[in-house]
Amino acid sequence: MSLLKKLAGETAIYGTSSILSRLLHYVILTPYFTRVFGQGEYGVVSDMYTWAALLLVLFTYRMETAFFRYGSRDEDMEKSFSTASLSLLLSTVVLVALFILAANPIADWLKYPGHPEYVIWFAFIIGLDALSAIPFARLRLENRPIRFAIIKTLNILVNIFFIFLFLEVGPWLIAHGWKGLEAVYQWETRITYVFISNCLASTAVLIMLLPLFRKMKFEFDPALWRRMLAYAAPLVIVGVAGVINQLIGIPMIKELGPGGLAENIRMMGVYSAATKIAVLMNLFTQAFNYAAEPFFFKNAGRSDKDSVYAQVGQAFALVGSLVFIGIMLYLDLIQYFLGRDFREGLGVVPLLLLSYIFLGLYYNFSIWYKLADRTAIGGWIATGGSVITIALNIWLIPTMGYYGPGWAALACYLFMALASYWTGQRFYPIPYPVGRILAYISSALLIYAASLWLDGLLQPGLAGTLALHTGLLGLWLLGILGLERQQVRKLFLRKR
Repeated sequence: MSLLKKLAGETAIYGTSSILSRLLHYVILTPYFTRVFGQGEYGVVSDMYTWAALLLVLFTYRMETAFFRYGSRDEDMEKSFSTASLSLLLSTVVLVALFILAANPIADWLKYPGHPEYVIWFAFIIGLDALSAIPFARLRLENRPIRFAIIKTLNILVNIFFIFLFLEVGPWLIAHGWKGLEAVYQWETRITYVFISNCLASTAVLIMLLPLFRKMKFEFDPALWRRMLAYAAPLVIVGVAGVINQLIGIPMIKELGPGGLAENIRMMGVYSAATKIAVLMNLFTQAFNYAAEPFFFKNAGRSDKDSVYAQVGQAFALVGSLVFIGIMLYLDLIQYFLGRDFREGLGVVPLLLLSYIFLGLYYNFSIWYKLADRTAIGGWIATGGSVITIALNIWLIPTMGYYGPGWAALACYLFMALASYWTGQRFYPIPYPVGRILAYISSALLIYAASLWLDGLLQPGLAGTLALHTGLLGLWLLGILGLERQQVRKLFLRKR
């Protein structure tokens, strides 16, 4: 129980940084962007960030996870840190230079001709973030979540500051007589200032992480480097597949949507806005993954590790189900964070939320192949998920529009969770309480279905809807307390 409390505490801290930073983005920038930008402009921003997420996996080639594996022992910490950092430094410089040189053809391929600056700014953003990957991993491995949280939060604060500086203060100054700014300020390409702001924020983050390099020995061990690459190579496939499974629907809407290019970009913006509603579930799974990965490695030698891992999986399913039902029951209020033009895509939110629950279960079930050094199996599972994602998007987007990526994500993560569980039970069995996990998820879905039925039957209005849904949430919580009454009683007695 003490280990679970420690994991919960670190998840809370990592979650606070992730949730606070993303919540600042969600509460401030999402409503701002969906009111200042048109659907097409917001679609371009979302498209570029999708490709950035994919490229960041290639730029880092999962050396941060290899650092977890080989740096988790104190005697190997410095050597692993130095080897991984030097490797990323050299590769990042080369890759950034190549992207800058090829900016024009890449922009044409993305269907943004005449805008190579998009590619150049993102080359710098991805490069800076890649150089920050190993220092952030060291903070996690050394159990320093507070510093991790502070830097992550400052990152988004700096980003928000420059966005408002460029998009609000700049135009205000020009309107009040600062005509000299007109020579360098191009409002017609204003989304570029979003990318510039991100680049400045990533620069600030790397500067804040520089003290971690102060004691680095600048020692490069070729033998260790080869072992790290061999360990991480299948995880690159997993990482690329993860980005494909989570984000590839956005650019595929642009390519396969039922309308013309402008209409598809508009739909891309609407779908991306809907994913921001589901971001709270995604943040929870990401926060859990930040804390759980080093936690699992640190405790791999314990005699009761299997029991601990099983309890972690059960706890995740419970909290994930609570997040799902909380968002869906109060979606009538949450929707107002989006601009009016972007609310048409809210129907895809339950699909995304449910898919993120299965993504979190996949994080739980898949830890076995990292602990057992069977990462190739993880690569095959992730590749299978990507095949499902791409195939379903190709099949569904032309007829269902932005609902296609929602169904594809759900099918993908369900497959990956099941495949990871099945292979884990065969090669590295962990006694997960599958019955309880299914009970949490299915009961949340039943309560959500009941809310839809009652809303259609009673037509209670906003206030009545919120009261009704609060009652349903209380009913679900009472059911969970009844199901877990023995655990609650043990916890109560332990507190006494």
